[in-house]
Amino acid sequence: MPVPLVDVRAQYERLIPQILERFQAVLESGTLILGPNVQAFEEEAAAYLGVPKTVGVANGTDALVLVLDALEIGAGDEVICPSFTFYATAEAIMRTGATPVFADIDPVSLNVDPEDVAAKVTERTRAIMPVHLFGRRADLAALTPLGIPIIEDAAQAFGAQGVATTGVASTFSFFPTKNLFALGDGGLVAATDEELAERVRMLRFHGSRDKKTFLYVGTNSRLDELQAAALRLFLGELDGWNRARREAAARYAELGLGEFCELPEDEPGHVYHMYVVRTPERGRLAEALSAARIANASYYVTPTHLQPALKQFGHEEGFLPETEKASRENLALPMWAGIPAEIQERVVSVVREASTVGAAAS
Repeated sequence: MPVPLVDVRAQYERLIPQILERFQAVLESGTLILGPNVQAFEEEAAAYLGVPKTVGVANGTDALVLVLDALEIGAGDEVICPSFTFYATAEAIMRTGATPVFADIDPVSLNVDPEDVAAKVTERTRAIMPVHLFGRRADLAALTPLGIPIIEDAAQAFGAQGVATTGVASTFSFFPTKNLFALGDGGLVAATDEELAERVRMLRFHGSRDKKTFLYVGTNSRLDELQAAALRLFLGELDGWNRARREAAARYAELGLGEFCELPEDEPGHVYHMYVVRTPERGRLAEALSAARIANASYYVTPTHLQPALKQFGHEEGFLPETEKASRENLALPMWAGIPAEIQERVVSVVREASTVGAAAS
């Protein structure tokens, strides 16, 4: 049977009766926008994350833009971020008129390198936007002494230890492949500052509290009531799902995968949104896995600083050497909460065989 990269249905399948029950209650209530489930989820998510307030929004990209807007970051300002991440991180910065300033990554964690961040700070730097990549928390302790507001892009790290409590705000995506996922799009802003949270709350609804008086130029970006109903259920499952991901990561190591590629370094609280290894033989391994009908993926093959939409900034190959090396070497293997051991054994077997054949040929 083909093996997917992520099997979302396997995670929620046993919950379908409860999902349908919750959806039916929403439909019978007739309250479909900003209803009691959104309010309750915002409160439950705030308690889970350990922050004063959260604000549900339409998706993770909107969450980033709304935080930047709430901080009044715009033309003439700079925001430091990694390039080895999904395009939305830099896109959100550019949407406000600000300039993304790219820092290189640490080759082990694949998260932004605090030393390079410090080297990129200028008098125009208004914020730092680290990304907790693939479920591993960025080194926030090393960024805090810089004295610059931190916006945590935590789209891939709901439930990771220490996420959301350092930055002025953190943003999350509930895209269906995430650790905490919706059955469609959804996003969240978690704020350590209640005034900032209130401003985001108004900005998500055209800059208004009451539909009559408009204090800001906002947008229309609201978490759907049906999605909130599902997210409330899934939030109660999240810790178990994240434990299962950590167990699956440990199993890959126990099966000897590290003999053939560089495994992601484990640390307490890593929640393995994706399981991403590194190898200079990525092409050979990817081809072998695909031939065995095992899904795999390589992320950020063209890192953000080299994307066509950012050519006006004049970045060329070699600008971020660790980022560019990681873009050539990373390979994501199947990972989800509850992935069967036999599937992982099959993955490692294919990698072992491809590596052995490759070594013999060389």
